[in-house]
Amino acid sequence: MNTFKSIDELLRVLEREKTLLKQMFQKRPSASLKYDYALELTDYKEERIKYLIDYGIIRDSGNFLEMEDVYLKFFEDVLQVNENINVSFVDDYLGRLNENIDYYLKEDNEQRKYNYHKEVRRCLKNIAMVTVRNVIDLKRNIDNTYKNEPNYRIKLSKLKNLDEKRKNIAMLINKSEDVIENRQPVFFRVAMDTQMRTAVSDVRLQLTDSYHNLIEIEKQIIHYLNLIAYQNRIFEKVRLLKYLRDQFLLEEKTDIRRILIQRNPVWMEPQSSYRIKLSVDNLRTSASALELIKKVVSKRKNLTKGPKSVAEAIPQEYMDAGGEVLDSVNLQEIYNAFAASSSHLFRFVMNYSYRKDLSVGCRILYFCQIASQYAEKLNFTDTYETSCGVEYPLIYSR
Repeated sequence: MNTFKSIDELLRVLEREKTLLKQMFQKRPSASLKYDYALELTDYKEERIKYLIDYGIIRDSGNFLEMEDVYLKFFEDVLQVNENINVSFVDDYLGRLNENIDYYLKEDNEQRKYNYHKEVRRCLKNIAMVTVRNVIDLKRNIDNTYKNEPNYRIKLSKLKNLDEKRKNIAMLINKSEDVIENRQPVFFRVAMDTQMRTAVSDVRLQLTDSYHNLIEIEKQIIHYLNLIAYQNRIFEKVRLLKYLRDQFLLEEKTDIRRILIQRNPVWMEPQSSYRIKLSVDNLRTSASALELIKKVVSKRKNLTKGPKSVAEAIPQEYMDAGGEVLDSVNLQEIYNAFAASSSHLFRFVMNYSYRKDLSVGCRILYFCQIASQYAEKLNFTDTYETSCGVEYPLIYSR
């Protein structure tokens, strides 16, 4: 494989093939780009594709082309869209940090000591930068996993693996702070000039912020895992109930009737809700999300500004105290009196002493209402009689 002889040559090739590389980077989730499409993007010049393959920018996979990992990782790191969290980089930088500190303390030449001093500052800045980037990538991957992964078991496994990476990042942060605070006291006492003091202060602040963000990420992972467990329990219960219902064993194998009788839900009861945050990456890249944002902005622009119209004062006659008497019949009272009698329901309702004169139609209506509302406490017989042009069953109290 050929190599580039200068940065100018590399930048010139990247500029010439930017259209092809852009398409390959955008299609990186599908891992490959068809050779015919790549040929179209290079003006049907196969020698340009062969040049990229020879210099290790892309690789040939039969009828497909793929971007080499080194360039793919470079673009993802620069654009901060890397989905892979690699904590080994921080560990490597910690090893190089301790090595250069040891070299500095043993070196007598001032120029070489300064080079080691500069390398220590660079390692500290890289540790902070990689840690911050890992925390950002971890937060994004957790959100994307919970919102976009359709398979329940894979989603659960991914969240647990991301939680392990969170623990590793937290451990490396503690190790980095331990190197600065405790393990290298001599170096940070004798080499603490203005530049080193600024670098150490910035690294401490970034590591502290990263650790605080990891605490919030831990809460979010626990919240997502609880949501998954809750949804799984509901799913298992619903599936079991459906199976029992299909087998006509629901009332035999469960106490569902007793549970439903005991429950008395009303519409004012609060509903359990679980907040799901919108994916920022989806809002940035989705065309449908962009259209929804435009609609919301347009509606907000159309809102009338200034004081809203105020309703007129309520007329005084509506404020005058007054009472209204509602003339109604207490069916519970009628049923209690009927339960203490020995007559059947129709005769009792028709001969009951009401507070006002009622028509035959109203009395028949009360008969039907009592028979419907208190059916479980009544004894319906198979004997029918006719009165007032109405045929009715003989109903007695149990």
